Amino acid sequence: TNCLTMTWRLFKNLSEEQQRYEKQLIFEHPAFVKLCQQLLRDARRMTRGDLVFSLHAVVHLGVPQNTLLVQTLVRVCQEKLNQLDNRCISVLATTLAGMDKDKNVSALQAGLQLLVEQRISSIRDIFILQNLMKCLGKDAPVFLKKKLEMAVLREIDGLTFPNALRMFLALAAMNYCSLPVLNACSKKIQENVHDVPFRQFILILEACHTLQYRNVKLFTALADYVNSTSYLWDKRQIILFVSACGTLGFQPRELLDIFTEKVTEDPEFLNLKNLLIVLRVYSRLNYVPRVQKHLFFEILHSCLNKCLPQISDTELLKAVYSLGVLGYLPHHALDVLLQKDSKDELTLSDDLKEQNTVMLRCVKTCMELDSPSFTKPAFLLTENLSSLVSLNLRKAREALIELLGDENMFRQNVQLPYKYHIDFEIRMDSDRKKVLPIAATDDDSRVQRLAFLFAPMSAFCLGTTHPQGKLAMKKRHLNKLGYHVILIQSKKFQEMTNEDAVEFLKGKIYSEDAFSFPEATVQDNN
Repeated sequence: TNCLTMTWRLFKNLSEEQQRYEKQLIFEHPAFVKLCQQLLRDARRMTRGDLVFSLHAVVHLGVPQNTLLVQTLVRVCQEKLNQLDNRCISVLATTLAGMDKDKNVSALQAGLQLLVEQRISSIRDIFILQNLMKCLGKDAPVFLKKKLEMAVLREIDGLTFPNALRMFLALAAMNYCSLPVLNACSKKIQENVHDVPFRQFILILEACHTLQYRNVKLFTALADYVNSTSYLWDKRQIILFVSACGTLGFQPRELLDIFTEKVTEDPEFLNLKNLLIVLRVYSRLNYVPRVQKHLFFEILHSCLNKCLPQISDTELLKAVYSLGVLGYLPHHALDVLLQKDSKDELTLSDDLKEQNTVMLRCVKTCMELDSPSFTKPAFLLTENLSSLVSLNLRKAREALIELLGDENMFRQNVQLPYKYHIDFEIRMDSDRKKVLPIAATDDDSRVQRLAFLFAPMSAFCLGTTHPQGKLAMKKRHLNKLGYHVILIQSKKFQEMTNEDAVEFLKGKIYSEDAFSFPEATVQDNN
């Protein structure tokens, strides 16, 4: 056991390339074969510690799981399961977490779960609890996940920084979002952010996505640290971090500025894979560089054109759509896409058929509305979908009635061309001093139109009122159609008292900000 364990300890510190070479030497060595034969003979006579540590070393050295040696060790562990102490249970749990499910492994895992249920109250070591959480995984019953959570919370005051890092991954493996535990871990990580290895940054963000855990302070601390030490990281590392942030809907603006600068200096970095990541993240987060934006988008456009011979139709649609969301029309790629569409030659994945249809429609809408030649229509054909409003808009409707005095002073559930929909519309005189009745202004092109959009928090970048890509595109297009758009976060509005809701809408309607110019995009570069 000592020989195998020491071999594994030396082996795990090697690079991947060295590991491949050394693994071949180890497996071909005659002493290793004898060692495995002796282990097979003596398995049932071994102490509980030697047994679990031998299985751990053999599995992690890469001995195939279907061999007689591994299967024998697994079966002996089943037989001796009740004899294992907490430390041995922890080692066994770590081993099983990395093994494929088969008949013997599943039986051992089921037995381990029953044992953990019996002993959970006696386990005081957070490290052991983490290993059990990883092993039992997302299939563990909810009551056991809750018991594990309570066991961790009992020991949370002794939480160390390394354990805080591992706890994120353990909860993600169990797919169990324990806010008290995650908040304690987040605080510990923020205090020691300078000691977090870069790979752990990515794993933490991925775990947060799995658990749907959104902690702006944690994300900001990680982003600020990566930003302040950006000279230490290469572009491949930063793009991984930026991609993880994009998946979470969190916009690390300063880091994106730095990354944009790095890409502008070295456009060759943008192979097809990296180009698609940049387009996905920038469009979702509605991020337009503050400096050199035209040069940056020209680089993206040029890289996309170079990739056209090798790009799949689905990837081409996503790339053109992402640029369209940002207000940029990549003409050559757009022509290729539309030509294929007109000839019914677009081969898009069937599993995302509806999503692809929506993206293609948006691309065509962008092509029309974001074209420099587009002019605001003098008359816009609209339709009232229904007089009924959804539950989350009733409060807004009542506030508008109280504020404006009559429901004839606004429209609700308005359907516009290009499949756009607005929650409420009101009209004002050209001086923006007075709200006008809807019926009296239908044919008057001089009136000012206000569109209210109540959007979920997920439509904004995390912790901000900055709209994400799709919502920002909708706002831009409604501006083109002659509307001044007021974006409101539904959740925050619902939390207001009725009086505050009325005052809030009053401020939005009569504020100069409601009529400010839309946010800068890259349209003027087309």
